[in-house]
Amino acid sequence: MNILSPMAAGNGAHVVHKSLEKALSGYKVASYHPYRTLFPPGLWSVGKAYKADIFHAAPDYALFHAKKGVPLVLTFHNYVLDAFMRAYSSPLQNLHYQTDLKWFTKKSVNLASSITAVSRFTAGLVAKELVLKKPINVIYNGIDEAAFKPVKKIGNRKRIRVLFSGNLTKRKGVHWIMPILNKLNTNIEIVYTAGLRGQGDLGAHSRLVNVGRVEYSNMPQLYQSVDVLLFPTVREGFGLAASEAMACGLPVVATNCSSLPELIDEGKGGFLCGLGDVNDFAVKINLLAENEALRREMGDYNRDKVERLFTLKRMMVEYQHLFESVCDGFSYSN
Repeated sequence: MNILSPMAAGNGAHVVHKSLEKALSGYKVASYHPYRTLFPPGLWSVGKAYKADIFHAAPDYALFHAKKGVPLVLTFHNYVLDAFMRAYSSPLQNLHYQTDLKWFTKKSVNLASSITAVSRFTAGLVAKELVLKKPINVIYNGIDEAAFKPVKKIGNRKRIRVLFSGNLTKRKGVHWIMPILNKLNTNIEIVYTAGLRGQGDLGAHSRLVNVGRVEYSNMPQLYQSVDVLLFPTVREGFGLAASEAMACGLPVVATNCSSLPELIDEGKGGFLCGLGDVNDFAVKINLLAENEALRREMGDYNRDKVERLFTLKRMMVEYQHLFESVCDGFSYSN
């Protein structure tokens, strides 16, 4: 069974589909630059040379990858048409989302043989917003727990290291990082990446460290070198950075929103703070910085939860069963 997954690069969804490519025989990701979506009809050529039995794509532009006689499986990694997100998008983005992209998504949904979402939150939001009659299967993203794993911290560092990992956008809550830092104890520094897109800088501060763009293969070492994950996001379809940090045995301080309560158990694996509540984020990080035993306890809890619910193997098995079911039930004479 050959599965073709055309995906724009530079985001968490692409990372997940590349993981499936490594884990599933016959699964091929056809990556393309996000700028190619500026002319969607041109996406027809992506992966054209690959003979596919199934197309597996995100819904935004799946319409332009679909082929008559080949089943289409959609995965909602988030829902960009979410009205809540309009305040965090540019006027041009909002116009695009509410006109052509909305039409593209609805057409893709109508063509789909099967629909999945990466969290219960995303599944519920999509079903409500699109008034969807088709069922949505929830398949959580899986983490390679052999690569993303805890390691023993060596030596006594003078500073507690807090990591922000993600694209430097308002949707990720990047505009709250500096206000949070200014309320943290002086022995705490924030380390941040430039995300998968490798763009941006938060400015100069003695306790702010920009490590730039980090190759995905090097992300486990980065998580292993810090003590806490800061995740002040506005909205998530799943929360890949949070689950990766959990797999590495880190406590997570995140926004109490969207899918994150499905990942982070309040008071057990970390803390969930109000949206943009800079003071609460700082209080919780300071608490963790002062209590090594609590960091270890929460980190162990998170590692155990990943091993139960968010492994790469579990995701692989669930998608494999889904693809086989779709093939078995599809009439290739269509």
